[in-house]
Amino acid sequence: MQHKVVRLKVNYKTLEEFKRFKEYGLQELSMLEDLEANIIENDSDSPFYGIYFGDKLVARMSLYQVEAKFNRYFDPPQNYLELWKLEVLPEYQHKGFGTALVEYAKEFGLPIKTNPRVKSKDFWEKMNFNSVTYDMGRDLGENPLLWFPKGVTEQQV
Repeated sequence: MQHKVVRLKVNYKTLEEFKRFKEYGLQELSMLEDLEANIIENDSDSPFYGIYFGDKLVARMSLYQVEAKFNRYFDPPQNYLELWKLEVLPEYQHKGFGTALVEYAKEFGLPIKTNPRVKSKDFWEKMNFNSVTYDMGRDLGENPLLWFPKGVTEQQV
């Protein structure tokens, strides 16, 4: 079954839909503040992507590009995608929605970094993400997993 990933609009409807997800937090609240200040238009670029089942948002993720100059994970520094807030509503899990979101992110052809949530490591390993091992001086208090497109060397950390 093909799941269509769409970029979510920054509007009150999207923010209302986000309240169904457990990981509703600071980024969504800052979007709300922007809306209330009339800074963001309905067609503004949002870092959120999602999948609808009928008219209900059932899966979403935040995806944004980090420029090489801000890179703390790859050597040599390179642009990469940060993927977070990947979440599928409980009644829609194990139906390919999460996989569809990650595959969509992979289509950008950049390395991807994520910090897995508790009990999600098996999913990320199935998606070919690997753990990063830090040398002692660079531990950032995270347990990131990385994915590399074919042809990109895995010289990290």
